[in-house]
This record gives sequence, C-alpha cells and structure tokens, in this order.
Amino acid sequence: MTNPIYTGPLKDHLQNYVDLKRSLGHKFDHEVSHLKRLDSFILEKSLAATGLTKEIVVDWCSKKTYETEATRYRRAALIRKFGTYLESIGVKAYIIPMRYYSKGNQYIPYIYTKVELEKFFAEADNDKGRRSYECPYRRQITPVIFRMFYMCGLRLSEASLLKVADVDLEEGVLSILHSKKGNSRLVPMPDALTERCRTFSKEVHLLSGAGDYYFPALGGQPITKTILYYSFRRFLWKAGIAHGGRGRGPRIHDFRHTYAVHCLKNGWNKTRI
Repeated sequence: MTNPIYTGPLKDHLQNYVDLKRSLGHKFDHEVSHLKRLDSFILEKSLAATGLTKEIVVDWCSKKTYETEATRYRRAALIRKFGTYLESIGVKAYIIPMRYYSKGNQYIPYIYTKVELEKFFAEADNDKGRRSYECPYRRQITPVIFRMFYMCGLRLSEASLLKVADVDLEEGVLSILHSKKGNSRLVPMPDALTERCRTFSKEVHLLSGAGDYYFPALGGQPITKTILYYSFRRFLWKAGIAHGGRGRGPRIHDFRHTYAVHCLKNGWNKTRI
C-alpha cells in the first residue's frame, strides 16, 4: 500500500480523501502517486491555497508534450473527483466539467484467431530463447501464464501476482484476491490448464511455501511485466502475427478480450489451447 506524505497547503484534505477512498474498499494505490504530484504542484503554485482555484486546475490539466490525450483525460478526471470531495466538505473548489478533454483515439482490442492462438502457444511451448538470469524458470512459466491470460481471462497483474496458495490444483480453481478496485473472485480453470499447472508445480514448487509467488523471478519476486512482454513479442514474431507498434497492438491484455469474445461465441468449454 502506497502512503506518501503530503506537504502542501491542502495536505490534510488530500490525506482525508485517500483515507475515505480506502475506507470504502478502494485500493487507491495508483491514484495516490498522482495526488502526491498534485500536492507538490499546488505547493509550488501557492503556499496560501485554501482550495482548488480554476487557475490551479487548468494549469494542472494542461497537456504535456510527451503525453497522450488519454493521459490528460485521466489526470483531469482525478482532480475533478478530488474537487467534488472538497466541495462536499465545504471547501471552495473549481470542478472542471466532465468530458472537457477528449479521451483521444481509443485502442481497438485485437481478437486473436484460433489459428493464431495455436501458433502462438506452439512457440511458447518450444521456446529456444536464451536462459534468463532475472527469471530462471521463464521457459516453464511462459507456456502456462500466457494460457492463463487466454483460458481464464486474467489481467497481467492478476496472473503474475498469484501465490502458490491461490492455485488450487485439486479443484482447478484460481483465487484472484484484491484485484482491480479491490475486488476478489474465484476463476475455474479448464482441465487442460489445471493439468499443466500440476506439471508446472512439480517442476518449480516442490519446496515452495503457500505464500511464495506462483510465477517466480529471481529472489522470489514475481515475474515482471518486462520479462513477459519480451517473451510475448518474440512469440508473436515467430508465430507470424504482425505487431503494429506502440499503441497499436496486439497486446498481452488482448488475450483477455479474446477470452471474452470466444466465451460468448462458443461457450466457456471451448477455450482450449
């Protein structure tokens, strides 16, 4: 849990806002890092600020040369919610109108075909890439974790942060704890994936504890997004699946979209690779 120390003129309001959100069950970790930057920004602009002026809000929301419209949109949404909170407790705040800024061009999810999935997972199964110092079990991990993305519709962080205790090899069920917006759920695995996990566990987790990461990197840390992304791009290339470049996909997260589409089209029992 992220707990920054606020030092600007609105420090108490910022901390109370974070405490309120977390008391309502929100993780609110990603947001607090942005609120800390807002705290520093307000401190730089005005030591005497007692609320959110229009000047501060508009200046904070001004687009940086290096960012996308979507990034600015999210930053504006955060300060709008904080401003709404301030008004609710009687503190004067300028609330920027909703949709004042455009979200920009929205990414269109890439839906993998069955043939593409078969080729991709074949490359993952026959990975001949060099051994990774950062992740000694990478060759064992990637065939399993990429199938989890597709066959269970998991987000990247949900799979990479799984603990040994979260993978029930008897019932074939994954426990996804404290995921997006603090939600938890149970996810059934197809039989083929459960069997792969049993084999994987025998190879990797004979001496592991319940609290160890199921997909470990060096030093007992979870496999990183960077390691997975490099493997993902290599498997795509070898499978002959074109990548459009940054922001164009396909992405790892598109396995989740493909899972949803295939479930709707064919039924859950059809997601077998």
